[in-house]
Amino acid sequence: MNKDNKKVIYWLFTGCLLIFIMVVVGGITRLTHSGLSISNYKLISGTIPPTNDVEWQAAFDLYKQYPEYQKLNTHFTLQDFKDIYFWEWLHRVIGRLIGLVFFIPFVYFLIRKQLTKATIRKSIVLLGLGAFQGFLGWYMVKSGLVDNPDVSHYRLAAHLTTAFVTFAYTFWVALDLIFPNKKAINRTFRNVVRWAMAILLIQIIYGAFVAGLDAGFIHNHWPMMSEGKFMHDTVYIEQDPLYKNFIEGKSGVQFVHRLLAYVVVIFILLIWIKSKKMNLTTYQSKGITILLIMVGIQFLLGVFTIILQVPVWLGVCHQIGAFFLLSTLTFTLHRFSK
Repeated sequence: MNKDNKKVIYWLFTGCLLIFIMVVVGGITRLTHSGLSISNYKLISGTIPPTNDVEWQAAFDLYKQYPEYQKLNTHFTLQDFKDIYFWEWLHRVIGRLIGLVFFIPFVYFLIRKQLTKATIRKSIVLLGLGAFQGFLGWYMVKSGLVDNPDVSHYRLAAHLTTAFVTFAYTFWVALDLIFPNKKAINRTFRNVVRWAMAILLIQIIYGAFVAGLDAGFIHNHWPMMSEGKFMHDTVYIEQDPLYKNFIEGKSGVQFVHRLLAYVVVIFILLIWIKSKKMNLTTYQSKGITILLIMVGIQFLLGVFTIILQVPVWLGVCHQIGAFFLLSTLTFTLHRFSK
């Protein structure tokens, strides 16, 4: 029996698709402020939502005991609660489904001896990342159930970034099986692509900071952060020490997110320019071309998201753009790796 066959590749791509859907639904959950609607975590029984009026009222009464209702949503009706409950419930159900989709086929392939030792090791890492992601989801929600009716933006960033990293690694493992042979390339160029990947991941973290602090609802102008002023003139200094303004201050966090956007664009332009002087394979050339297109689209989505004050649909599109940009950069890096 062939090891690492097409079934294994389809399994990995199914995982990638589900993680993508998970991230999209998670973005909607955040943008609609639905993430704290389910305050008790039940791994098995929590899969089934309330099915009658009595159960819905009990869930609503439980929600009323926590800060989000008491400080922000005292005007909520039962129907309002049902609306936000849906997105958080869907987000959690998809998370459970992802766990099953990764674990059950892995055991099946293991029993059937359809995985090489290298793929087994990589799959165990994937399972570990998935478990850690589930823990971070619980840990994030917990931060919004004590005093402050909002989750910690640090925990939100950890939760979101781990999802992106898990997707990228799953995609990488699938690419290892699809392209077992790689073309050697000079180290300098490969390192530029690696730096682009590192900066993109930092940018994703800052995107989560912007979302967690609702920092996209201020400075809704471009290219300046405020009309008639340069960007650095409007980074409001609110906290001491100074550095905290760039990790906890709304103005400072948005400033860094904007600045990193330019850095990402510059690095990808550099990759494209340098690649023109190289003898590339078809996949390498296509990867860089799509990368250039995606960074342009993502940059424009970011600009319009700020200008239009983060409408839900555009905020989700911007997050999807980040997902596809990471996917393309992962593919490109893989094509230039040893």
